[in-house]
Amino acid sequence: MAVPVKTMVAALCAGLAATLCTAVPARAGQDTGPAEHVWAVSGPERSTTAREPRARVSLDDTTGTLGLSVTRGGRTVIEPSPVGIVTERADLSQGLRFLDRNDRRVSERYRTESGKRLERRVRMNETRLSFATAAGARLDLVVRASADGVAYRYVLPAGHGDVLGETSAFNLPPQAGAWLGAYRVDNEGQFNQYTAATAPTGAYSDQALFATDGGYALLAESDLTGTYSGARLAHDQGTGTYRIALADDRVHTDGPLTTPWRAMVVGDLATVTRSTFTDDLAPAAKVADTSWIRPGNVLWTWLAGGRAAGQSLAAQKAYVDYAAQRHWPYEAVDAGWYFKADEWDTTDPDWQTDSWLPDLVDHARAKGVGIIVWIHQRDLDTPEERAQWLPTLERWGVKGVKIDFMNSEAQPMLQWYDAVLAETAAHHLMVDFHGSTVPKGIQRTWPQVMTLEGVGGEEKKTNTAGHLTTLPFTRNVIGSMDFTPGGFQRTGRRPDSDAAEAGLAVVYESGLQMFAGTPESYDARPLARDFLEQVPAAWDDTRLLAGRPGQEAVLARRSGDRWFLGGVYAGAAHPAEVPMALGPGRWLVETVRDGADGLVQDRQVLRGGDTLGIDVAAGGGFAGIACRWHPGVTTCYR
Repeated sequence: MAVPVKTMVAALCAGLAATLCTAVPARAGQDTGPAEHVWAVSGPERSTTAREPRARVSLDDTTGTLGLSVTRGGRTVIEPSPVGIVTERADLSQGLRFLDRNDRRVSERYRTESGKRLERRVRMNETRLSFATAAGARLDLVVRASADGVAYRYVLPAGHGDVLGETSAFNLPPQAGAWLGAYRVDNEGQFNQYTAATAPTGAYSDQALFATDGGYALLAESDLTGTYSGARLAHDQGTGTYRIALADDRVHTDGPLTTPWRAMVVGDLATVTRSTFTDDLAPAAKVADTSWIRPGNVLWTWLAGGRAAGQSLAAQKAYVDYAAQRHWPYEAVDAGWYFKADEWDTTDPDWQTDSWLPDLVDHARAKGVGIIVWIHQRDLDTPEERAQWLPTLERWGVKGVKIDFMNSEAQPMLQWYDAVLAETAAHHLMVDFHGSTVPKGIQRTWPQVMTLEGVGGEEKKTNTAGHLTTLPFTRNVIGSMDFTPGGFQRTGRRPDSDAAEAGLAVVYESGLQMFAGTPESYDARPLARDFLEQVPAAWDDTRLLAGRPGQEAVLARRSGDRWFLGGVYAGAAHPAEVPMALGPGRWLVETVRDGADGLVQDRQVLRGGDTLGIDVAAGGGFAGIACRWHPGVTTCYR
């Protein structure tokens, strides 16, 4: 029996990794459905059974529309989904004809200053497909595939005019599990669980996680700058479709345009959790000398003392002294420190003497502590204001700025980000963005960005344990997250136990880990305090030991020869079992858990691959450290 030509080509495409295939149009008389071109793009693995994602791009020769689907291990992750962009001078979502293709291998190594691991290796295959309309308007679709993701972007030549929108969408299997955060301009919505089809009609953050037959898929974005507009997901209940909606009705362009990547982080849950795919897609670092960029833990004083603390030099000196006792390298001065700045005479060459901040910086320097300062975006929104503040803060010896209340991903605000990123780098100021966008490759390109909020964090009174156990698989996948753990004094206003709160310092990664507790709350919990003294803010490796979004998250992060453990659970008290997938040999494991009368520390020696048993309280968790054991080793603490 003769095999149709299209079937043969499709089978060949399915068996070729890192290859692009164009389907052969059907001969007259063959009933093979609509004529189309098909291209398969796979990652760097050569095995046809590899459990890595594969993209399939198709062009309907009748309508000239493009579609993209993703499979993993032969099973559907993303169903065929529309691809296209519309400008004021051309509709590049239909009427397209194929022109050309080009393939290349992307192989890079880079180092970051913060994140899940500092040393990174990138191995991707890239395919560029060129199309044109009957009127001659051009569109290049660039597709990349790696072992942990698929991404695509549009490239347009000059002369296309402003962008009016995208027809890009993601069609998920309707029954796929979905963990979604309702869209907010500050990206601080709560994550809730649905299926892809039952999620209510509305807008969602583009850090959406889905569980499909082919594995998990986290939708994301990378390489977003002021040349474009931020994306959110628009959804109609009853469908599995999530459409790209831009923050601007019209994106102004001048010359050629390369859009951000529409990214899909794909794999099993462990692969998605430890993925650096959105960073890997981003441009290389624009900061050559990074010796001044140093991650670390921070005593954050807002939840500890509020605005009154920010207005008091004496209070801030006391916080600095406590940070020094705990060996935390930074203290953050939040809102209030420049509350009378409008009274300062900035025309006076010595106007800076109106502030007590230089005195605090000198005091902190003598204690081995650096100062981070909060500042409102409105006080840095013009070149003149930045020229006033940023050099001054650098001259005073401030180590970083926490910039708050951007609350927009529209193009003008993204252009502001472009400017302030270059200027903070020039003035050797690390950055923590609050009321902000979420990481979209920004930390690779601008390594002084140590963390961003963009999360319903410790300050929120509406957090649930389900939200806390979803964040490691959604928001924190794409980059550092300033959740501000450690608010022990907020008992009754947070959904987790004390042991879980300590464990969040490991479960959540942040280059500047802002600890939100009061000195009194730490001293009342010496086991938690001593653990937080040990925890670093930069990691050599990250592993998921156990996890179910919305139910449990147990992560291990390595710094040097020690593994730090953190676990957080939703639901009732129960015994939990955690596989110690840390490597062969014997490990001393020291854990801090909830006991009947407060925190309890346990010590035991386990072999790699053994199971760690933990009695978990309601809404509980644990914190721990593991180090190599041999006779004479009695603790992992240093």
